[in-house]
Amino acid sequence: MEVYRQTLESIMGIPFTDGNRVTVLKNGVEIFPAMLKAIDEADRSIDMVTYVYWKGDIAHRFADSLARKAREGVNVRLVLDAFGAKPMPKKLLRMMQDGGVDIRWFRPLSRWKVWNLNNRTHRKVLICDGKIGFTGGVGIAEEWEGDARNPNEWRETHFQVEGPAVFGLHAAFLENWIETDGQMNLTTDRLDPLPATGNVPLQMLHTDASVRWSDSFVLFSALLLMAKRTIRITTAYFDPDTPMIDLFRKVRDRGVEVQVLVPGPYMDIRVAKIAAETNYEVLLEMGVDIWHYQKSMLHAKVMLIDDVVACVGSANFNQRSLKKDDEIIQLIQDPATVHLLLGHFRDDLRFARQLSTENWKKRSAFQRMKEIVVRPFRDNL
Repeated sequence: MEVYRQTLESIMGIPFTDGNRVTVLKNGVEIFPAMLKAIDEADRSIDMVTYVYWKGDIAHRFADSLARKAREGVNVRLVLDAFGAKPMPKKLLRMMQDGGVDIRWFRPLSRWKVWNLNNRTHRKVLICDGKIGFTGGVGIAEEWEGDARNPNEWRETHFQVEGPAVFGLHAAFLENWIETDGQMNLTTDRLDPLPATGNVPLQMLHTDASVRWSDSFVLFSALLLMAKRTIRITTAYFDPDTPMIDLFRKVRDRGVEVQVLVPGPYMDIRVAKIAAETNYEVLLEMGVDIWHYQKSMLHAKVMLIDDVVACVGSANFNQRSLKKDDEIIQLIQDPATVHLLLGHFRDDLRFARQLSTENWKKRSAFQRMKEIVVRPFRDNL
């Protein structure tokens, strides 16, 4: 196991931190109570950045909790992506602002440099008192409530982190906060040394858009090349470009098993699903197993390498995450956590349909036409 850690540290230039505790939270039924509990117990600071903040009961509960803590004297700062959070009800913004929450918009669409409009912050980070952090794929919206029991309840995985790795989450927040001209607070922004709270090694990466290969692209490429036996990918949006497809071919030629679990009939962005399907035939022919999740919208982002290393966070396996957006990614090397995530993957496969090369080649002319139409826009999906 040590070789995986040493290789990732050498490639990414960021060391793992030891002494962390990680709690895997599955679906809104586990995610939201844990986050709201941490907010409720905060007595010094709450820092949050999110791409999605929409509507619903949970959106109101978060706004109410953040406003209440600000009124109690807690320093509450919130960064909202100006594109992803645009549907947010104005009354929730007023509620938080009236309570004293310091809200900043990341790259406002009306005035940001036009060449950066397409580069968003896709991060989902919450840090309370600089001691407990959350990250993963969840947005603050009614779609994530529940337990993925039906198409109205999205399937999600999120992570609660305690220990030294929280520094990395805080750095990801501050990077976006500073860009919004947010003021630094020398009291709350200088975190005290965090003691060990567990035994989980974590590598925390906050990746940015790049004109060349982003850190996300380098990391995902390295993980594929490191794999010796298995690669298991769960992702909401799956659209590898030509260099990444070439890497899939190399690992399959080495005999590495590759399983990819993506949304099936329930998909929030249909055009993104069509973009992914442009690659299905070539991937299926090289032996990549592709599964369509059938219960609800699948929004989790988890990659397991040889069932030894877990790559989790906000990044999808698509061209936006790999090239255009700010993301937060954790590498976890802990047998218990990886075993739990492997169990989630296998359980999700029970509610998924595997595609076959033969059947996919028989897809309709209309489906093929949609793939051709979408192909030029794939970089922005």
